[in-house]
Amino acid sequence: MKALQSTLGWTTWLVPMIPAAIVLDVAGTSAALIFFVSALGVIPTASLMGRATEELAERSGPGIGGLLNVTFGNAPELIIALFALEKGLHEVVKASLIGSILGNVLLVLGASMLAGGLKNTRDGGSQKFDRTAASAQSSMLLLAAVALTMPAIYILVHGDGLPKPGAEAIDYASKVEWLSFGVALVLIVSYVGGLIFSLRTHRDLFNPATEGDAHEGEPWTVRRSVILLAIAGVAVGVMSEILVGSISEAAHKIGLSEFFIGAIVVAIVGNAAEHWVAVVVAMKDKMNLAVNIAIGSSAQIALFVAPVLVLLSFVLGPHPMPLVFNGFELGGLIFAVLIANHVTNEGESTWYEGLQLLAVYVVLIITFAIA
Repeated sequence: MKALQSTLGWTTWLVPMIPAAIVLDVAGTSAALIFFVSALGVIPTASLMGRATEELAERSGPGIGGLLNVTFGNAPELIIALFALEKGLHEVVKASLIGSILGNVLLVLGASMLAGGLKNTRDGGSQKFDRTAASAQSSMLLLAAVALTMPAIYILVHGDGLPKPGAEAIDYASKVEWLSFGVALVLIVSYVGGLIFSLRTHRDLFNPATEGDAHEGEPWTVRRSVILLAIAGVAVGVMSEILVGSISEAAHKIGLSEFFIGAIVVAIVGNAAEHWVAVVVAMKDKMNLAVNIAIGSSAQIALFVAPVLVLLSFVLGPHPMPLVFNGFELGGLIFAVLIANHVTNEGESTWYEGLQLLAVYVVLIITFAIA
């Protein structure tokens, strides 16, 4: 038990939810109960995947290590989205993408600034972080948001309007599908450029040495890391399949829309372990790392996860998934990128700024719940 706790931290207590979700799914019990238990079961599996990736990155050097981090950083959300995509739950997929961006910019960054500021700043002080690196990532997110909104603008001009929050999947005209395909390709090219920028040409900017080594505990061997990463991948896949399979019926029984579940619930459980890490390092006064986790993860969702899902939708599911977001998603996306650019502009943060970010996130939760 101690060995497991040292590996998974606080998420160890949620490990029993993994076999419980499998048993409940096989027994065919209430969809709401299956959804709740499997959602909790995703958290320790995502935590294990993140820990194994970090350990591999530590032993692979900055170049390969950084590539591993960006590749597996959002793997749980991607796996969940793939199962939803296969079942044709396009609006759930798009909601989870926007929810991940909102969760990172508002919830994660807000909680990090609040907790870090309360612990480390006194008498009007603030926490500092590298403004140049944070602004670079915020700019990447802003430019990605511009591309992600264009298919919706096309629909507003030439189509029948944006999808409703309660929709499951809408089969748009082929022009919209191929517009989304083109946007996805451009975003992936931009993402590859971002990897070269952050891992090679400007590596020192994104890997500052001032905050020291964040590694804690005894390091894992490469073999152990690879084995546990494989186990985590399988576990995330199993939990994701059960979770997605129960979404539609659970949403109906709980009284919440699939849009809310995708944008808030799925987005939070897929990132829970990563969220916690950002808050912990902020409390250790390592705001460079906390900001990098929050803004960098959002940029990765917009530049990599979203376009990859669009491309895969041409071979998975009933029909391709265009990047046409509903009005609430567009509003959230635009406000999130504006906020991300604003809070990273000065290179410092206070606890009250974090409280304001959390307040905005709560307002969005309330709005999405009644949408």
